[in-house]
Amino acid sequence: MNTLSNWQELAARLAEDGVLKPEWRPVFEDLPRAGFLPDVVWRHHVATGTVDVVDRARDPERWCAAAVSGDPLVTQWDDGAHQGQGQGRVASSSASAPSVVARMLADLDVRPGQRVLEVGTGTAWNAGLLARRIGPAAVTTVEVDPVLAGTARTALERHGLGAVTVVCGDGFRGHPPGAPYDRIIATCGVHSIPAAWWEQCRPGGRIVVPWGTRFTRTEAIAALTLARDGRSASGRLTALVQFMSLRAQRQALPEYADYVTDESREKADRGTTVLTLADTLAGEWDISRFALGLLVPDCTVIVDTPRDGRQPVWLCGLADRSWACILFREDQQPSTVYQYGERRLWDEAEAAHTRWHQLGRPGTGRLGLTVDNQGQHVWVDTPDHVVGRHTTNDSMHLPGQAR
Repeated sequence: MNTLSNWQELAARLAEDGVLKPEWRPVFEDLPRAGFLPDVVWRHHVATGTVDVVDRARDPERWCAAAVSGDPLVTQWDDGAHQGQGQGRVASSSASAPSVVARMLADLDVRPGQRVLEVGTGTAWNAGLLARRIGPAAVTTVEVDPVLAGTARTALERHGLGAVTVVCGDGFRGHPPGAPYDRIIATCGVHSIPAAWWEQCRPGGRIVVPWGTRFTRTEAIAALTLARDGRSASGRLTALVQFMSLRAQRQALPEYADYVTDESREKADRGTTVLTLADTLAGEWDISRFALGLLVPDCTVIVDTPRDGRQPVWLCGLADRSWACILFREDQQPSTVYQYGERRLWDEAEAAHTRWHQLGRPGTGRLGLTVDNQGQHVWVDTPDHVVGRHTTNDSMHLPGQAR
């Protein structure tokens, strides 16, 4: 397989689609992803959702095909504790899909002469692309895993980019010695922007990060510009993505037994809904599910195993033990709903669904995010048209706010 030729073909397709901007195309073509990958990766086939292991030593042709594909590649499981070629429990590092990398770099709008902080080094391919564009000395990248940080340094040195500053540490804290930065980019998902990133970004600078609610695993790329006074940031949500979470903001799924007790089953209200699964919570990549998360705060959704012609879906409150279970029928007749707790979560979801349709079913491009000392505000079309508010937690305080 002519790996370089196939990689250039991929770059050409991304350029034709408008994802890979002209200023980035020569950098992409000159620095293929393959040069930063380990010998064993797990290829995630986005179309099917399946994952399969690819070992360079056993099957170099398949490994090369994976390297030049448009698919994301898992490079570590379970924070490095997993050994062997089977799948681990939780993917903890990856080489993102080239289209996502290109889109986020375009949103970053970085120029030569600027300085960049990257959170989440991983394989170091993204850091390498930045280094080729603006110079290695202008790039600082932070990786929490010491093994990955070490392999990242080696990969960058192998490509003549050893002047990149690779920091082994918690990206939640940024890297104060190199601040202020003109641009900050995160390759891990967050629900709340860490204080350190704001404090270390230059006013007027840009922060690009996969941001989402705790409702679903899917995030959107938030391309935010920090106000000149440094006290707020605002920008559009540009595309749906999925990233591993910043370790400081990882979220475990609620335990069934903590919510559904004998008492709550007995006291749960029973009702029906005419909304279907396809209308509301069809899939992780469906904008309707992401939109519900924006409009129903402090809630998460769990899709259970189908049985007896019904698809159970659970909504669990994250600030209390409220829950709802919707038994969606395959024949799309009215479905049974059970709700318990101070919040009627399915009632909230139905109201949010109605509100989203009244707004014209906005998706990425129309949706935006503003963050200030009062919280995180989701808006449609313009920042003054706020449709959802999300409180921040202790991981986020803007400069000047009491700590």
